Amino acid sequence: MDSIATQSPLFLILPPEITDIACQSTELRDRSYEYHNSMQKFFTTKLKTLGATQIILGILNFSFGIVFLFTLVHPYPRYPFILISGYPFWGSAVFIASGAFHIALKRKTTQKMMKASCIMNVLSILIAIIGIILLTFGFLLDANYLCGYAQDLVPCRAVTIIFVGIMVMLLVFTMAELFISLSFSMVACDLGSNQA
Repeated sequence: MDSIATQSPLFLILPPEITDIACQSTELRDRSYEYHNSMQKFFTTKLKTLGATQIILGILNFSFGIVFLFTLVHPYPRYPFILISGYPFWGSAVFIASGAFHIALKRKTTQKMMKASCIMNVLSILIAIIGIILLTFGFLLDANYLCGYAQDLVPCRAVTIIFVGIMVMLLVFTMAELFISLSFSMVACDLGSNQA
């Protein structure tokens, strides 16, 4: 037994035969998985971070939908279009589920999890594209939504700035979600098809 093995913390718990086998199996496991390029390595090592980012973006979209629920006050007779479409709620549910699949995939990488994660990412891409279309349509439809009904324009301008700011933030979060889902789907789903 050499001096390095005797100073190892594993030696204190396990006999040397087991620690040598454990080191050999780790070496074999590390060598068996090769990355095709640096982007695949980046995305597979950052799955938890990307999943957490998707979950946070979904929660923020949901939160802005809650804020829009409180816009039905006098003299504004209806909810904004984006709230009527329900996008802040069903879009955020898909984004949160997609992020949860990223985190689950990082914990246990199996072929079924890879397929499910790819399906959720494709669904997330479609929802993000639909969300961008709905938000653009909402900008056009609700351009004069607030100030069109107000008698006094001073508070109206401040509320309009907040309303447009929330719409812009929803658009930015949706575009970020689209970017994350697109990039992961191109790299990871490609990786999954190369392994099959």
